[in-house]
This record gives sequence, structure tokens and C-alpha cells, in this order.
Amino acid sequence: MKTLYTTQATATGGRTGSARTADGALEVTLVTPKELGGPGGEGNNPEQLFAAGYSACFLGAIKFVAAQKKVQVAEDSTVSATVGIGPRDDGQGFGLDVALAVTLPGIERTTAQEIVDQAHIVCPYSHATRGSLDVRITLL
Repeated sequence: MKTLYTTQATATGGRTGSARTADGALEVTLVTPKELGGPGGEGNNPEQLFAAGYSACFLGAIKFVAAQKKVQVAEDSTVSATVGIGPRDDGQGFGLDVALAVTLPGIERTTAQEIVDQAHIVCPYSHATRGSLDVRITLL
């Protein structure tokens, strides 16, 4: 693979601490949710960051595929990622549950579904999770 872009982020304190990118463009306070035994409150958690990253990346993949098909993607198109975490069935740690909800207004449904299906192949987040995570995608 020819790398086109590289970034770096460093976390301190684990799920209750902080994380920031090397360039300082992103800095977040990390707080473990009460549901996972943490204090909850102000801050973010890795699942929120993953949901934001995956939804943005998947919408980018949709735009890439649509451009190849010469289909215009509306500015109000959205991808919402719902990310859950819980103990794996094998008892060996934790796993993620991911669902993507896609809205592509103004694109005929069959064409929109083709774009979404191809975007799931193109998107690096989808590629990285393929085989280890069941990502459910719904075209709304």
C-alpha cells in the first residue's frame, strides 16, 4: 500500500484521561461512561470517536463512488454510526457492534443502494473491520 496521509494521536490515562493529535488539531478529554463502570460526565469515549470517524469516512467513500458513477450527492446527505461495546460471546474480552444509517436524498433508491454497497468495499473503516465485525448498513 502506498500511504498518502499519516497522522498520530497519543492517549494518556486510558478510557479516563485525554488524547490529542501530534499536530494539536484535535484534543479531547476522555471519560469512561457510567455503563462501563466509569464516572460518566463531560468528555468523550473511544466509541464516540470511532462512530464519528466511521460515519465521516463512510460518507467520504459514498461521495467517491458516486463521483465515479457521475451521481451528485446532496449536501444534506448523512451517515449516522451507532457503536456499541460489550463482552464478547467467547468471554475473551470486549467487542463492538456497529450499525450505519445512510440518507441520500435525491438519489433513486436502486442507484443509492449500489453506491452504498460499493462504498462498503471502498471505505477503509469497512475494510479494516471486515471479518471481525458485523457492520449493518441501512439505507433510509
